[in-house]
Amino acid sequence: MPSSIKIVPTHNRLLAALPADVYDRLLPDLQLVPMPLGKVIYEPGAALEHVYFPVPGCIVSMLYVMADGASAEIAVVGDEGMVGIALFMGGDTTPSRALVQSSGQAYLLRGSALKREFDRHGKMQILLLRYTQALITQMSQTAVCNRHHSVEKQLCRWLLLSLDRLPTNELTMTQELIANMLGVRREGVTEAAGKLQDLGLIHYSRGRITVLDRPELEQRVCECYAVVKKEYDRLLPDKSTNSSTLELAPTQ
Repeated sequence: MPSSIKIVPTHNRLLAALPADVYDRLLPDLQLVPMPLGKVIYEPGAALEHVYFPVPGCIVSMLYVMADGASAEIAVVGDEGMVGIALFMGGDTTPSRALVQSSGQAYLLRGSALKREFDRHGKMQILLLRYTQALITQMSQTAVCNRHHSVEKQLCRWLLLSLDRLPTNELTMTQELIANMLGVRREGVTEAAGKLQDLGLIHYSRGRITVLDRPELEQRVCECYAVVKKEYDRLLPDKSTNSSTLELAPTQ
């Protein structure tokens, strides 16, 4: 986010959606921390002690890492959500790795504080369970997309999901890292990115991708992007939600 903007917890959509009394109880335990590019938030099997609520500009990738070191992204988390759902789901550990994909900042919250509020069985519990449903939808659709769609369509999906979580139309990411995220060969990403650039949809140079024509990118993406976006929009509060007037709509 621009340095002139003072970052506050309500820049995260989940924290912004909390009722005032819940927000006030959590506020003393929220700590703004830097999230540098490439930072590992947690490793597979490690006990989670904190959760993270990214603010705009920060994106965390959830990756599944194979025994031989190969990896593939299963979901991305930005200012719409949080990292560390295993803490309130009761598992305390997860088989995935969480890695900062786009540098920025996030609010760190101690696991004990999260559990204490979650166990009140109030609005925060409802909100986090709805977020978890949206996240599971993203994971499921990612698996389907990786199995059935071309690298070009996967790249379009990945670009759009990332843009939804950034304040600008520019991403900093090498083709090698994108290939690792998608679980495909770098040559495939190079070919797909080159095609999108030739069509005037993106510009790629020295690890920076600028999206020039988002509407056309949305036309070329597979159905997976729309499925995920629709579910997030259905289950989570709008960005303009006021924390003091939150009324979660019933699921459909």
